[in-house]
Amino acid sequence: MADIPSGLLEACVVVGAANEKLREVHQSHQQGKIKELPLLGAEVLQVHAPPFVTKESASSETHGHAPAFSRVQRRRSFIKKKKERAGIANGETAKGSDGGGGTTTEDISVPKDLDLIALPQLCFPGGLQIASEQREDSYHYLVFTDVFGNRTHAVVVQYYRPIQFFQDVGHQNGHLSSSKSSRLYTAYGICVISKYPYYNALRDCLSCLLTQLKPSWMGDFEERVKEFSAKLALVPIPPPGQLHVVFNLRPLQIGLPSREDKDRPAIDLDLHLPFLCFRPRQLLQIITSLLIEQRVVLLSCDWARLTLLAESLMLFIHPLVWQHPFVPILSRQMLDFLMAPTAYLMGCHLHHYEEVAAEVAAETDDLILVNIDDGTVSSSWSDGIDLPDVPLAAAECFIKRVEGLQVHYDLEVCHLGDSTEVNARRAQRKQWQSKLNTHIQNITLELIVNIFREVHDHLNYEHRVFNSEEFLRSREPADQPFYKKVLDTHIFHSFLRDRLTRKMDAFTRMELSTRTEAYRLRSMTESPRRPTMQELARKYTSPESRLSKRLGASLPNLGESGGSLAGPLRQTSFKNIQVDSGMKSPQRPVRFFKLPEFPPPLAYHYVQNYYQEMITLLGKAISGAASGDSSLLARYHYLRGFVNTVAGKRLDALEDFQNLYKTDTDIFPGELVNALVDSLQEGEQALADRRPEIKHLISRVKRDHERERARHVDEGVKRFQLPKKHMQLEDFVRHVQESGIVKDQGTIHRLFEALTVGQQKQVDPEIFRVFYTFWKETEAEAQEVALPASALEHLEANECVFKLSSSVKTSHGVGKIAMTQRRLFLLTEGRPGYMEVTKFRDIEEVKISSAPFLLLRIPSLKIKTTLRKETFEVNLKSEVDLWHLMVKEMWAGRKMADDHKDPQYMQQALTNALLMDAVVGCLQSQKAIFAATKLAHFDRMKLEVPLMVPKSTSETLKHKINPSLGLTSPQAVDVLLYTPGQLGVSSDSEGDGNPKLWCALSDGKVVVFDAASWSMQQNQVQVGTSRVNCMLGVDRQQVWIGSQDSVIYIISTRSMSCNKQLTDHRSEVTGLSLGERSEKYSPKVAYSCSAEGAVIVWDVSTLQVRKQFRVSCDRLQSVQLCNGTLWCCARDCIMELWKNGMLHRKISLPEQLCGSPTAFSSLLLYHEREQLWTACIDVGELCVWHLREPTKPFQRIQLPDCAGVTCLIKVKNQIWVGGRGWSSGKSRGKIYVVDAQRHTVEKELVAHTDCVQALCSAEDRYVLSGAAREDGKIAIWKVE
Repeated sequence: MADIPSGLLEACVVVGAANEKLREVHQSHQQGKIKELPLLGAEVLQVHAPPFVTKESASSETHGHAPAFSRVQRRRSFIKKKKERAGIANGETAKGSDGGGGTTTEDISVPKDLDLIALPQLCFPGGLQIASEQREDSYHYLVFTDVFGNRTHAVVVQYYRPIQFFQDVGHQNGHLSSSKSSRLYTAYGICVISKYPYYNALRDCLSCLLTQLKPSWMGDFEERVKEFSAKLALVPIPPPGQLHVVFNLRPLQIGLPSREDKDRPAIDLDLHLPFLCFRPRQLLQIITSLLIEQRVVLLSCDWARLTLLAESLMLFIHPLVWQHPFVPILSRQMLDFLMAPTAYLMGCHLHHYEEVAAEVAAETDDLILVNIDDGTVSSSWSDGIDLPDVPLAAAECFIKRVEGLQVHYDLEVCHLGDSTEVNARRAQRKQWQSKLNTHIQNITLELIVNIFREVHDHLNYEHRVFNSEEFLRSREPADQPFYKKVLDTHIFHSFLRDRLTRKMDAFTRMELSTRTEAYRLRSMTESPRRPTMQELARKYTSPESRLSKRLGASLPNLGESGGSLAGPLRQTSFKNIQVDSGMKSPQRPVRFFKLPEFPPPLAYHYVQNYYQEMITLLGKAISGAASGDSSLLARYHYLRGFVNTVAGKRLDALEDFQNLYKTDTDIFPGELVNALVDSLQEGEQALADRRPEIKHLISRVKRDHERERARHVDEGVKRFQLPKKHMQLEDFVRHVQESGIVKDQGTIHRLFEALTVGQQKQVDPEIFRVFYTFWKETEAEAQEVALPASALEHLEANECVFKLSSSVKTSHGVGKIAMTQRRLFLLTEGRPGYMEVTKFRDIEEVKISSAPFLLLRIPSLKIKTTLRKETFEVNLKSEVDLWHLMVKEMWAGRKMADDHKDPQYMQQALTNALLMDAVVGCLQSQKAIFAATKLAHFDRMKLEVPLMVPKSTSETLKHKINPSLGLTSPQAVDVLLYTPGQLGVSSDSEGDGNPKLWCALSDGKVVVFDAASWSMQQNQVQVGTSRVNCMLGVDRQQVWIGSQDSVIYIISTRSMSCNKQLTDHRSEVTGLSLGERSEKYSPKVAYSCSAEGAVIVWDVSTLQVRKQFRVSCDRLQSVQLCNGTLWCCARDCIMELWKNGMLHRKISLPEQLCGSPTAFSSLLLYHEREQLWTACIDVGELCVWHLREPTKPFQRIQLPDCAGVTCLIKVKNQIWVGGRGWSSGKSRGKIYVVDAQRHTVEKELVAHTDCVQALCSAEDRYVLSGAAREDGKIAIWKVE
């Protein structure tokens, strides 16, 4: 079967000297012709690779004893194995197939991509040495890399056997008759090759094999190795997660640890070895040399150390992936590989040090030589080492962490007694090693996170652009040499691709978990980056030399020569790294699945019985696992699916993999399932068509596979470049978004109008270059602002200075006018001081005037405030028009923000003001001020249509938040869900226990807010790519999300990840509801419905379908449970059903609406008053029905200026109604608050510019409303 994954073993190869060479050496030694024992060339003697038994071999077996192996030639054979009858070790006669003394040949089946030509050299990298005495067994490790970068791993053991040939045909008791004094020993290399890096496990397996080989006859050698290989081929690989696989290979019990997650390899080596060899600063130098892609050569006298250290280094830089040649062991014949003209990581024996340092370095660029044995890092060019330093803050954190590592096992167990059982001692050591490995992984991952934490701030996800110059300029000056080199590497480019696809890997999880609350709150605004007062205060308490602001504004991609870059535009977020940040990773309990004992004779029927026994054991494990432990159940299903696959039970395997949707989709093996589907026979396909869940899985896998093939995604990463051609509007929008200046399309359209005033509607590239340069220079100037201590005391910690005037005369002395996002203030000159001019919300009037100066009149700006009687006047001269525009825009934005309780208006006004400044600085012409007026968005809105907020709206509205922050345009808020907090959940555990607001946007994006601070918890959780129709908080651990693609996605509230899916619906899921518990300990159930009328009852704990039925209606929209009956709302009717699905009552549209094209939009059950409230799509009224006799509504409530209702919720004794209507002659999103007792409209609320699509209640204290795409905001309302 093609593409079916192998077990632990890929191949087992035996390497040694040819018999004729051994005979020659033996005879020469016996005759005394050689004084020094030679090095012999090694060659492949045996190759053992799966499949070892096949179904065809079973049919050809005779009634006698079945052969142990029957292998079918499946791959190209290009190596011949020779069997010499004349002489073998240990004196047993050869078993030739012809029974004669001639030479026979046998084809060797070679696994795909396995190069046997170089393997003998790697098995004996120092040469095959004949010895005069028995030597100890020696192990080392290999890594092979194919042209696609896929790695294969191997463990090699070299062990010695005596060489003795017959002097005559006879022998004594089956042993050799020659004297022991003349005995020689030759080495055999047994190489076990696997696709998986199980170095310790494979080493232990070889140790077990040697206990069988050493006392055995040489004639049994091949058969024992073959049997050993066949056993390892039966061992399945554990899936990612907490389930490990163990098996007995006497005398040891071998364990295969699982991968921590699908993005990491399995770790089966001792990660603390590098810390025993190197001090932390040397390790940082080695890691740096990898990150900047140097030629790195590892050297050691011990071959085993080379691979183990190299593999550890690869894990230390995770999730960055080494893209270049990786050859941890070079034999002496392979040293010319070091001449490669590319970066590499290679290793060789220490006695080649001088040769490598002199000859190789003379032909290539500088080499980084890492002496593992001495713990030194040096350069081949000079005595020192010319590597940039790792960023200081990250390096100091790493060193502090490493100093706290306990890497000595004996110190850990000195208080314990010694176990008398070898496997118990091994298990104890492995447990200690596993904890230490996890700790080391966290330390090295934190190092990578601290180095690259702020990369995402300079990414444009829509256009896949990384603004490298901007990122560089934001780094500390001392750190810039490091970043300059790293940013140009392949390894960093690959890392960027993963960031741009929003990959949720270990890096992203740690980066998110270690973000400070201040950073989260700062990310809730879109204001341009400037240093805050808090950062400036920190900066000026520790003065450092700074370059001039003009040097700081130099931009390499503007065609200038690359010069020094200025200091950062802001401080790095890990300036003072907390010692314990991000290091508390919860340890999941590890479970072990023990394989059955291997069958003795490996015939086909024995192997099938073995697989069946394994399937039975896994079935028992699944039955015995707790229903709530879905993660463990997923691992058991995955493992059983794998075993069913190799056992040929394809449909059973597909059923197991189908169960992963309900347990953990993260480990769903898409490629394997697709291969299984392609391999189904006609009979199997017919059986699959009769099983709906398998049929649905097959169609879904094929659809996903075709979609993946058809989808051509450019995964390249572009560096931001200034445009070189004239830009129409579309190109201009793209370039501005790529530059990182602003993302909002509406703002960019206004900027386009400003830059093209009075000319053809296209922007000249030179104009764009000057505009971009001015914007960046303004950012650099903000970094240079030196505020006196008195100013820092008056300003808030998160305020930033965005604009500073030249020195001007004012009505309160001479100084500079400074503008923050909240206020204007005067920095007095002479004796530096601070005087507040006004906060923007306190402005009454702003106008241009003129002040007398000698015989002239100087243009001035007069600002009148509510808090001061006298008018503040400042002689701004030529700057007056620009400041007039900017202050008026900030004033209008502040008023809008206060009236609408929406702080983003202020942030947008600030962006508009700064763009005005850049446009005036860029154009430098008479039309510059007129062009800047195109950006006075809020000031124009205030003048054209004064947006008065109704009093009831202003009093009830508490706050507004924007879930589309960071996107190029507003997204519709389709569904809202509030989940209460969890008392007693500490911040140390996974999840923070705070209440959350879940907001479903378009295309399957779900944004989550911390409802305690209204800060965005993380950018988004992706659930498919279709619209979300409904959400339900099932319990405190999971949220169910019904999608238009017919899937119910389940999100864990702790990990904030979606790794479960319910796929039983065949049409879009439109409604979700939680069932009522009849008894305290009865199972919790949930109901879901889909558009075509299907209703499914789910067991929440097991995610199994308890019942399903179908109702006849026009688009079923929602389902609710009330007093033991099920209420279903469709477009044409409302139905009450018994729990078994039988129709009890049916309510049609009211008579007065029967002839109209309207339909029901929502229902609300008020069971305390035994009432049913209904609303229609295009009708501005509510209908209230008696539940006892719902023949017609007994009350109709007219909603003033309402064009239709979309949603209803009950809050206390009020009914909140969301829909659309008219306000001040314009279509608006409206909310009506209806008194449930008097049936009257108490409030009419207007806060959205588009239809209200979603309402939810936050514990009856607040109501949250979400609007359609034109508005895209969430409003938070107080409940009275």
